[in-house]
This record gives sequence, structure tokens and C-alpha cells, in this order.
Amino acid sequence: MPTTVAAKNESIGSVPVNSVIRAFELMCCAKAMTEIFEKNAAVTSKYVHATSRGHEAVQIALGLQLKPQDYLSAYYRDDSILLSIGMKPYELMLQLMAKADDPFSGGRTYYSHPSLRRDDMPKIPHQSSATGMQAIPTTGIAMGIQYKEKRGLLPTYEDGKPIVVCSLGDGSVTEGEVAEAFQMAVLKKLPILYLIQDNDWDISATGKETRAMDAIEYARGFKGLETRSIDGTDFMRSYQVLKHVIHTIREERRPFLVHAKVPLLNHHTSGVRKEWYRGDLEEAAKRDPFPRLRSQLVIAGFTKDKITQIEEKEMAAVSEAYEQALKAKDPKPEDLFKHDFAPTPVTEEKGIREPKGREKKVMVDCALFAIQELMEKHPECLFYGQDVGGRLGGVFREAATLAQKFGDDRVFNTPIQEAFIVGSTVGMSATGCKPIVEIQFADYIWPGLNQLFTEVSRSCYLTNGKWPVSCIIRVPIGAYGSGGPYHSSSVESVLSNIRGIKIAYPSTGADLKGLLKAAYYDPNPVVMLEHKGLYWSKIKGTEDAKTVEPDADYIIPFGKGRVVQSAEPKDSSTLSVITYGMGVYWAKNASKNFPGKVEIIDLRTIFPLDEELIFASVKKHNRCLVVTEEPVNNTFAQSVASRIQQNCFEYLDAPVTVIGSENLPAVPLNTVLEYAMLPNADKVSAAIEKLLSY
Repeated sequence: MPTTVAAKNESIGSVPVNSVIRAFELMCCAKAMTEIFEKNAAVTSKYVHATSRGHEAVQIALGLQLKPQDYLSAYYRDDSILLSIGMKPYELMLQLMAKADDPFSGGRTYYSHPSLRRDDMPKIPHQSSATGMQAIPTTGIAMGIQYKEKRGLLPTYEDGKPIVVCSLGDGSVTEGEVAEAFQMAVLKKLPILYLIQDNDWDISATGKETRAMDAIEYARGFKGLETRSIDGTDFMRSYQVLKHVIHTIREERRPFLVHAKVPLLNHHTSGVRKEWYRGDLEEAAKRDPFPRLRSQLVIAGFTKDKITQIEEKEMAAVSEAYEQALKAKDPKPEDLFKHDFAPTPVTEEKGIREPKGREKKVMVDCALFAIQELMEKHPECLFYGQDVGGRLGGVFREAATLAQKFGDDRVFNTPIQEAFIVGSTVGMSATGCKPIVEIQFADYIWPGLNQLFTEVSRSCYLTNGKWPVSCIIRVPIGAYGSGGPYHSSSVESVLSNIRGIKIAYPSTGADLKGLLKAAYYDPNPVVMLEHKGLYWSKIKGTEDAKTVEPDADYIIPFGKGRVVQSAEPKDSSTLSVITYGMGVYWAKNASKNFPGKVEIIDLRTIFPLDEELIFASVKKHNRCLVVTEEPVNNTFAQSVASRIQQNCFEYLDAPVTVIGSENLPAVPLNTVLEYAMLPNADKVSAAIEKLLSY
């Protein structure tokens, strides 16, 4: 190497020379990986992958400046970012080939879908394939960092405060959930950088077809989101701009968006090949960042021999890594069953359920006191959602006084953004916070299902246990007081088909408090379904939902049902009713017509399900009625009936019967129609009578 500015270990274009050399090494590495993947497409395309070719310069400029205290959301074309934070080609290839030692997912998810929890690298929680969906969880990380920083719960870092980076393709910015993330970032002034890589392609559709404006024009509509636009093929310029932006975020704690124009030089993915539809390949090749950086090194005084030496060294290392990855072992079949949930410490009932000298409390107050006790004990606990702040304290007064007691940064209102409310729990949990959030009515959970299914429920499993999402999502549910078609729905069947979440549906104040405590200490996501009609016990026949409030240590493990009412088989027929929520009270009131003949089992949790208790009760009584509030067809209740039929068939003296609401699209507003649609004690009584006389 000749005596030049570069040789003196100073800088090239205000970028440290060591950083430029390292960037070129990484760019050679990423290019070599793409070429080897293409050369061996018959092998490497077994599972779908994408590469960063064309995007490398801006990705490396970012990755080289991130620190171990930072958090990163890298999407499926970001392998150059992963290389630049310290990942090895071999590690990425283990994921490419879905090998057992894939450090991200153990062979469960696609190439460059990282999840990382190493002390010496930025932290990467679960990354999904759903473009744009990462914006909300990643913004949730920034929200968690901000909260811990304000509360003095964050460690002190000598080399700067942590920042959060969310990498997005420009096409994904048209997703509505990205707007929710931007809104919260500016509303809360969060320390986050949104890096937008714009290659003008959305699979086979161009930007002109799919958007009215690019990301930077769109972002300007979010007041407080400062923007920068750069040529993402220019490493030097990208490094300089990102250095300034990252420094500003570390110091001033506010959001930025950097929009980088880049070419897409490789395929969209290995399964959607560029030659099928691209007419701009020659033009795109002219903007290749690799020869540009190579030329800048030559101008700076590096010899062509030195540059060629770097290229050959990286190609040799990548080739060796590829051969090594080919020989790596595949996962074993038994590995399939690991990490669907993180182990919970709550395995048995503890505490005092009915302390002496206490008056009965309504369900809503038992929940309120449970959360109050948790927030007093755990500074990492927060509660947020629509209208739960100090002004109202929840539309059911379920958060009354909490904001006044714990402050507006711990109990606060969100915008009308169910997706953000649900998805932000992923990021909050990743920072060590424990979010308790609320969807105002079950009818409005649907916008949040994308996040619940794609991000929340799969995080533990697809990160091989590294990033379980520890959160509680409270959902007032059920028909009460002529709520009509948009405030009366039951949604447990939809939720029970989302694997990776736990679901509670208590019917008494004591159970609600005990299950809330269990949910808090459970490291997994929990949906807490709370029937509005039981909150205050105002409906005739639901007085027993009021209970003595358990003590602060009371806790109920998930998957343990409750015998509400026992019966002993004698000479005449007896029956087991399996139910939950409001069904408990329809069954209790109906059973008064059949003294001593009806045993009632309250499931308390939808998942996990106490099958042992269910089957024992059915085998004891030989007849079974399953009661639900949902319309019956294709429901969770029918699946319970099916399991009973399968496991208790030889014990049955009558068909397993399910009773619920009429099979109609919605609960009507009119009280006469509402009554006709829903189950009640009379309808349940008729079903019991029919089964007992079968």
C-alpha cells in the first residue's frame, strides 16, 4: 500500500479509513455470498431467500455504527447489516439451509429473518416476513427504552445511550400499521431511526403503480419525524449522514427517518427471479455500489493488487463457509416441539382466596386491585390503551385511579390504534418491561390480530426461545345491556386458533385476580377475556361473580378449571356442564330445576385447557352439555365437545350437546332480538332436561 492519506490510518472522505476498509471487506463478502447462492441455486433455493445486492453500501454504513446496547429490526433483504454487526457468513448460511444450529431460529424460519440476543451485538427481537409489520414492535422497543430511561431503570452506557433502528422497504411504508408506528414515534418523541431502503420495486410492481409518494414525502406529514434523503449506493455519504443522525438520536432522543435510494441487483427472492419481469436490469447495474466503493479506494491510494487480495480472501472465506454449512446437521423431529412457550414459574394455586374479614368485591374492582398491587411491586409494569388514562380510567372504570397513583408515563392513553396496542407489547417486552394493555371492546380486536398472529404469538417459537413476549392483553367481551352489533361480540374461537398465546376467561372476581397475577409472572403472551356483564354483577343471577377479594399473593395456574357445583350419581341420571364466562351463571340458574343432578365445570382458561377435569367430570356423569355464548357453529365449544366425544366415548349415555347463541352474524341492538339470540337459563334448562331424559 503506498503512502497516502489512507495509509496514514486517517480517513477517506471524513470516514475513518479502517471503517472504509472494513466496509469493502463486508461488501465483498455479501457479493460473494450472493454469487455462491446463485451458482448453487439448485441447493440454495430449496428454501426461499433474498440478498442485499444493491443495498449493501447503506446497510454496511448503518451496521458498522451500531453498538451492543442498540436494538435492530432487520428485514429479509438485510444480510449486509447482519454481517456488519458481526454475524459470520457461516451463521447466515445455517439459516439459509434451515440447519439445526441456525443461530436465529433453529431451522424454523427464512434466511435473513434474524433474532439475536448476544451481549456483544445489537439486540434483534423476532423478525417476520410480513412487510411493514416490524414497524410497530420496533417502535414498542423505543417506547420501552424511553420509559426505562425516564424511570432510572436503564443501565448507563459510556459510549452513548441506546437507539432503535427499524429497517423497512419503501413499498412497506404504504401499510397502515407503519403509519401507526410513525404516529406514536412522533407523539412520544421516541429514540428511533427508520431506515427506508427504496429500490422502486414491490415484487413485480413498481413504485409508480403502488404509491402516490415515496417514503420521505409521506414521512413529512408526521410532525416531529425529521427526515434525510441519501444515495444509498454511496457508502461514504451514507456513513456520514447516518453518523450524524445516530449521534443526534443518542443525544436528543427523538425520531428520524432516512430514505436511501438503492438498486435491486438480485432477485426479489430466489422464488421470484429478476429475469422474469425486469426490464431495468442494465440501468440498475450502473448504480451498483460495489464498483463505486472499489473506485473510491483506488482514488484514495489503494493498489489494485491490495483490492483484489481482499476480494479473493472474502470469496475464499465464503466458499469455505458454504461447504461447511452444507455438512451441518438438520434439526431432529423432536426439535419441532421445543419453545412453543417459555416455561412459567406458576404451577400451583397459592395465597388466600377468601381472606377473613373482607367484603365481597365486584369483578372489575378485583382486577383493578390486582393491577394496582402489581404496579406497586414492579416498576417495569405499565398499563396503556384507549381511555385508560387519568381523565376517565377506562370506559368500565377498570383503570380508575391508576394514573393518579402511578403517573401518566406508566398509565396512559393511546390513539385508536389496536394494532399498535397489541404489537407494541413485543418491543416493550424485549426491553424488560411488562406491558398490560387493553382493547376497549372485543369487537375492536380485529385490527390487532395481524400483530397478535404474526408477531406476538410466534416470537418465542421462531426465535428458538430467545424472545418470548411477556404481556397481558385485556379484552372486555360478551353481550351486555343492548350493546348491539359492535359491542357484544364473543371472539374466543378466533383467538383459540392462534397458537402461541394463552387465553383466560374467568367468571368471578377471585378468579380474575388470581389469573391476572399468574399472567403477569408468565413469560408468555396472555389474552384476558373479561365479560362486561359480570364486571358489576348487575345482571340478575350473576351475583356470585362478586367474591371476597383474594390477598395479594393469590395466584391461579393456567390450565386449572374450577368445580362450581358438584353432583353425585345415584339412581337417576346426572349431567356435567362444561362452560366458562357468562355460561357459568346460565348453568347455575338452570340447574336449580334439577337439584343434585348437575355438575358445573368452569374452564377458567381457554388455553391451556383443563382436559383432565373435563374428562373426569364427564366420565362420572355419562352425559355432557357444553355451554358457550358464541354462535355454536365451528367454535371452540364444538372443539371441546369433539375432544369429549373422542376421549370419553365409552362412558357416554347421550350425545355430547353444545348450546350457544343463534348462528347469526351479529348481536342485534333491540333487547327483544338480543334476548332471542343469546343463551339464557331457560334455554340451558331445556337442554339439560333433554339430555337427562335421553
